[in-house]
Amino acid sequence: MDTAVTAKKKWWAGGYSPFNVNYGKLMMWYFLISDAFTFGALLISYGTIRFSSTSWPDPNEVFKSFPGAGHANLPLMFVSLMTFILIMSSVTMVLAVHAGHHRDKKAVAKWMIFTIIGGIAFLSCQAWEWTHLYHEGAWWGRNPFTNVDGTVATTNFTNFFFTITGFHGLHVTSGVIINIIILINVLKGTYEQRGHYEMVEKVGLYWHFVDLVWVFVFTCFYLL
Repeated sequence: MDTAVTAKKKWWAGGYSPFNVNYGKLMMWYFLISDAFTFGALLISYGTIRFSSTSWPDPNEVFKSFPGAGHANLPLMFVSLMTFILIMSSVTMVLAVHAGHHRDKKAVAKWMIFTIIGGIAFLSCQAWEWTHLYHEGAWWGRNPFTNVDGTVATTNFTNFFFTITGFHGLHVTSGVIINIIILINVLKGTYEQRGHYEMVEKVGLYWHFVDLVWVFVFTCFYLL
């Protein structure tokens, strides 16, 4: 009885969890699950319209441009570079979390900086892609690209593309801002004083989620 009461007191004090997970980390998982439902609904809606249509624009024709390459035909090369940058930023985040487990302040700061640079680079690439498509006449309610079979395409393609990639870009932007805040705290020694770098791990979960979602977005819009 005494053991049970003690365990209960420790649970309410935040020391233990029935899931063996810290309260803050558990809440992050709840948030990510709810966010996954939002992305899932958007992608399922896109897939329903995409595969119920008789024809659809060819991604190899829509996404064939590359900065500085003029009119060269380089299908999906630029978005592949974007994907590589985001995946590498996920790797640097893993290294930051690993350094945090060892309470290596300098290494955490270094890898967080690389992660932030990767996020900013990805957003810069996305900004260029959006700008390029806009100059080609693509935007919400406008679709200058024809279908694979040569027929006139509806605006469903551009509406979904800008909505979903924009929603994802908003998540990346939020992640970069949060990472900058965490980096400032690392440099100030906040987590050294607390005796742990758990906040780095929490934001790492969010960053990995953003990267994982991009894999699905990349597959749906650029490969199918």
